[in-house]
Amino acid sequence: MRIITINLNGIRSAAGKGFFEWLAQQDADFICLQELKAQAADMSVQMLGPHGYRGYFHYAEKKGYSGVGIYSREQPQQVISGLGIAEFDAEGRYICADLPGFSLVSVYLPSGSSGEERQAVKFKFMEAFLPHLRKLRASGREVVICGDWNIAHKEIDLKNWRGNKKNSGFLPEERAWLTGLFDEAGFVDVFRLVHPELEAYTWWSNRGQAWAKDVGWRIDYQIATPDIAAHAQAASIYKAQRFSDHAPLIIDYL
Repeated sequence: MRIITINLNGIRSAAGKGFFEWLAQQDADFICLQELKAQAADMSVQMLGPHGYRGYFHYAEKKGYSGVGIYSREQPQQVISGLGIAEFDAEGRYICADLPGFSLVSVYLPSGSSGEERQAVKFKFMEAFLPHLRKLRASGREVVICGDWNIAHKEIDLKNWRGNKKNSGFLPEERAWLTGLFDEAGFVDVFRLVHPELEAYTWWSNRGQAWAKDVGWRIDYQIATPDIAAHAQAASIYKAQRFSDHAPLIIDYL
């Protein structure tokens, strides 16, 4: 089973950069998308369901903003859009597909980098999301939560960690929240399980030649329940082509 997750920074923009041609060659079973920056009326037939896939989406109410989706080769038993919290559901940040044997989530956590107001929204989302994650863990189902979490967990997860200790995405409270998700709630950072000491990133700022110099952050994750995480055989970040300011994270499970 191959699962890919990618923040597209606009599905129309990514399509213009060859994303769907690349996707057709990946033999993925599931693809989780974040930051669609589109509404249903903006989506082409290809975007709604690439050949061989069914597409499911949770759009933001605001045009050109946020939005998440899942492409699946098989029809889910059910699809749940949103967390049931109006403030966050209006921003199109969560979709879950219940499939035979496991549940697959595509999530896009708020960014707090634009200022204190949005950081407060991010903390509020984190506070509401953790009980939901605990509930998923307690359900007894296997779960894979893919997405842009907008948090680098440890120093190994961003190049310039010393200069970012007080910046959104690497704040002590954010990092501690992720630690709690792993150590207390019992989820597993699958990439880090496969590559315990590999310095690799999934997002690069558009400023200061960050991509060229590989000054990046690892903020896109596949976070899973322990049993399914233990079946991860390979994990890679695809950088040969650029579809977005994020790179696709590809994980193969037995």
